[in-house]
Amino acid sequence: MKRRDFIKTTGAAALFAACPRRCRAADDIEHVIVELSNPAIAYSPGKCEECGDCLAVCKDEMGVWGSFDLTKTKSRPICIHCGQCTAVCKYAAVTARPEQKAVATAIADPDVFVTVSTAPSVRVSLGECFGADPGTNVEGQIVAALRKLGANAVFDTTFGADLTVTEEASELLRRVKEKRVLPQFTSCCPAWVKFAETFYPEFIPNLSTAKSPIGMQGSVIKTWFANKRGLAPKNIFNVALTPCTAKKFEIRRPEMEVDGARATDAVLTVRELAQWLKQAGINPLTLAPEPYDDLMGRGSGAGVIFGNTGGVMEAALRTAHFYATGQNPPAAFLDYAPVRGMGGVRSARVEALNLNVAIVHGTANARKLLAKIKAGEAQYDFIEVMACRGGCIGGGGQPRTAIPPTDAVRQARIKGLYTLDTGAAKRLSHENPQVQTLYKDFFDAPLSEKAHRLLHTTYTDRSPDLG
Repeated sequence: MKRRDFIKTTGAAALFAACPRRCRAADDIEHVIVELSNPAIAYSPGKCEECGDCLAVCKDEMGVWGSFDLTKTKSRPICIHCGQCTAVCKYAAVTARPEQKAVATAIADPDVFVTVSTAPSVRVSLGECFGADPGTNVEGQIVAALRKLGANAVFDTTFGADLTVTEEASELLRRVKEKRVLPQFTSCCPAWVKFAETFYPEFIPNLSTAKSPIGMQGSVIKTWFANKRGLAPKNIFNVALTPCTAKKFEIRRPEMEVDGARATDAVLTVRELAQWLKQAGINPLTLAPEPYDDLMGRGSGAGVIFGNTGGVMEAALRTAHFYATGQNPPAAFLDYAPVRGMGGVRSARVEALNLNVAIVHGTANARKLLAKIKAGEAQYDFIEVMACRGGCIGGGGQPRTAIPPTDAVRQARIKGLYTLDTGAAKRLSHENPQVQTLYKDFFDAPLSEKAHRLLHTTYTDRSPDLG
């Protein structure tokens, strides 16, 4: 009997109880096990052909499958919600857990104000679902399409990325100056954060306390924006449009709440939005581009490249240079080749800031780097980690232009974002005029008391989940 024949509507524990002989050993399982309670990933057993591709990517690229013992976890699978299983599944048996219905319900309610914020990488990938080449910038058409669906306001999450850079760079310099825990790890990737919390809790003090761009954007929408527009936060339904399935987990973390309420109410992946638009008969490529709404509708080139592996590092170094020296970085620093590329683990010496930095994509690669750090074989001050190959441009919720995803597609998206950065009027996060206004009107300064309350977070030791 195939595993899919007895995986009905039960949770993982019931699955293993039903087949103790063949399913208690990890080597006997031919597909990822998805619990019904998983907030990010859903599994349709009737579609599964047990090809094993999902397990391979989970083990080889993500370093999750095979790194826990099901007998010790009481048959509960460990999942970091990256969604790479959904990207490689040829049969769509593993998918992102849909949230379109919740968003549509909110849009239909006249008493609810719906905001949608679009992540940096979405602008160079959504077009692929409608026949555009990978890397084609359809930013303005996405804004127009979301308004056609009924969104009341559409914002650019590169604003949140610029805000994250401002806080994270400030935190890095404070750690260095005050000889606090180093290296500092980036914290914008929720799959990486959960990976660290589960497998490497000893590094939790090293994680930047800065929330991700979506986390910061949601906090600002439910506070500053609500006040500016005279809206009650409870009447705002905030949606994040992302390339990332793990954001569905992140927005449900209690640590991300604002005044006891969720800051981001729903997450739509690129594929979910494309499906919704096709159902509604909307082709964004045929629409005239429209601008984002004001207040959070502008991002710098640094915010845009957040979607690329190495982009968070480069953006943060640009602003750290300004805070450390009082001067903006030289032109050569704005296209910082040492942190770019597709190598799984890259490192550089930033002489201008006296920093050793490293960039990692793929959490299996993160394991290798963390092992060297623990063994004393490598020392860094600042490390960027993204769970997915290529960074957010290779996220689990991106278009399935190629199955499995190819580096050619990833690099086309990367090129698209770097091109936007090069042509941006502002290429430094701290020079974003809307971010400057936010600090002047609301937060006072990076790392202020109010900034810590709304823009920073804490983490949880999840190692007990391993049994």
